[in-house]
Amino acid sequence: MNKKRKLALITGVTGQDGSILADFLLKKNYIVHGVKRRSSSLNSTVRLDRIYQDKFIKNKSFYLHYGDVSDPSFCNRILGEVKPDELYHLAAQSHVAISYELPLYTASVNSLGTLNLLEAIRINNLNKKTKFYNAATSEMYGSLKGKYQNELTPFHPQSPYATSKLFSFWITKNYRDSYNLFASNGILFNHESFSRGETFVTKKITMFIAKYNHYKKGVLYLGNLSSKRDWGFADDYIIGIWKILQHSKPEDFVLSTGKSYSVRDFLKYAFACINIKIIFKGKKDKEIGIDSKTKKVLVKSIPYYYRPNEVTNLIGNNRKAKKVLNWTPKIKFKALVKLMVNEELKNFTPKK
Repeated sequence: MNKKRKLALITGVTGQDGSILADFLLKKNYIVHGVKRRSSSLNSTVRLDRIYQDKFIKNKSFYLHYGDVSDPSFCNRILGEVKPDELYHLAAQSHVAISYELPLYTASVNSLGTLNLLEAIRINNLNKKTKFYNAATSEMYGSLKGKYQNELTPFHPQSPYATSKLFSFWITKNYRDSYNLFASNGILFNHESFSRGETFVTKKITMFIAKYNHYKKGVLYLGNLSSKRDWGFADDYIIGIWKILQHSKPEDFVLSTGKSYSVRDFLKYAFACINIKIIFKGKKDKEIGIDSKTKKVLVKSIPYYYRPNEVTNLIGNNRKAKKVLNWTPKIKFKALVKLMVNEELKNFTPKK
């Protein structure tokens, strides 16, 4: 007798994590429904090209829905129609710097979007059917105070983005305790891949390197090169996300590598992939990165990209995830940088 296929709903399916997760679940024989915001951009679903199926195909495994989690009526309707076994809530305004420019929008999507989905589960009486995963963030901790940050570390958000995510974290816990929902938070530290958005620092660096490798000119403008993050590989973290909902009970988990590196470190490893040794001079927003051979200035730190309230360092402790979920990240930092740069070099297309 064939085992019934699990049905998953992913919000933010066109993002880095959503697209990787959709691919991962399809390979595990799930039926996957994804939610994306309506966009006039022709390439808004480019990350889904490998799994997209035309809406006229019968008995398909992947379905794409237009919607917005900040709209309660949509959330109620999609939950009532799909009735998923697992709901992965990844949709967010996820760029920290943009959250200072659009704080109300960030709060509407990140805070109320989570509440809308939880309410939709409750209203549709899916408490016992649907397992809910909420994508929290290490940014909720603020700058490192101590050796590391784990599930018991107090939160001290330092941006509208982090504050909005803290609401989503606590409302998930509230609904878990109040309505007996299987609702879990994943507190993910920075996780990158070739699919990362172009406004994120790691992608900006790898894109610049591919461009510079071809044209041999240009300067990369960045913010604080001393900022340190716990960087891992997104594909590893997607496995952790899935394992959180396969656990026997709803809990909150930190997913991290346990090591942190600066933006400066990322630059050194990234430029080394095209045989450039970069050296740094100056401090803070006067710091520059120079090609040690040609003496060309390749990187400049400028005030424009500094945040009003900088998070200087994040290091996560994944001991609980390792013990309870048997999860550990496989790709280390240097390998991650090399992977991202090599993919960028391979896919680089010079402008005509």
